Amino acid sequence: MCALVAAEDLSVVFQPILRMDDGSLFAHEALCRCRVAEYSSPPELFQRAVEAGSAGELGRMIREIAVPLSAGMPIFLNVHPDELKTGWLVRPDDPIFMHDHDVYLEVTESVPLTHFELCRSVLSEVRARGGVHLVVDDLGAGYSNLKRIADLEPKVVKLDRELIASVHESKRQCQLIAGVVKLCVDLGAVVVAEGIETGDEYAALLDTGVHYAQGFLFARPGFPMPDISWPPPPPTEPVSYPTPPTVRWP
Repeated sequence: MCALVAAEDLSVVFQPILRMDDGSLFAHEALCRCRVAEYSSPPELFQRAVEAGSAGELGRMIREIAVPLSAGMPIFLNVHPDELKTGWLVRPDDPIFMHDHDVYLEVTESVPLTHFELCRSVLSEVRARGGVHLVVDDLGAGYSNLKRIADLEPKVVKLDRELIASVHESKRQCQLIAGVVKLCVDLGAVVVAEGIETGDEYAALLDTGVHYAQGFLFARPGFPMPDISWPPPPPTEPVSYPTPPTVRWP
């Protein structure tokens, strides 16, 4: 039991992650919601849980809700860095080890240096059990340490909305994303573009080599699993930017 909320105070919504080329469903990301007005913002909820020393319990409660609801499909789950200081995530009865498809654990790219070695150790132990993969989240939000991608060896890297917004208006921004995608591919990771909101952004990203798409353009988070809007609307102006790199991926 988390010190701040009970299980009945929590719920989960899902947002689809799609293949860029054809819009087919790859996975869903589970996003926490809280009925307690004081903690309606998930970052605020986790920050208060960190202060109360109960981030591990809170993360476990969310997984106990999200994993059964996502049976039959891959799921992305957010993990707060402070959860790595507790033993909750590596318990053999954790829901992630009971899931019938792959589980992708999202850890923010800005994991504090004080957590970094612990993060690598815990996630290495979790991944060794099979079917659980690491996602480096929020790449491009503020200061980014690209070395974390090499050090953590993620399966997936998610580009933050800050990199995606209005990408069709800046060839240099598009070239930057293409360069990051190539780096990720060379290091064995595929890339998800988060926060795609317009057909113009989607069209520009097609030429960068990004593999997967997520954003309000396709579906807002919801439960039951929201319907997917596809195909995206055409761009208002033609765009043609860098040639995408290739990667093998199921």
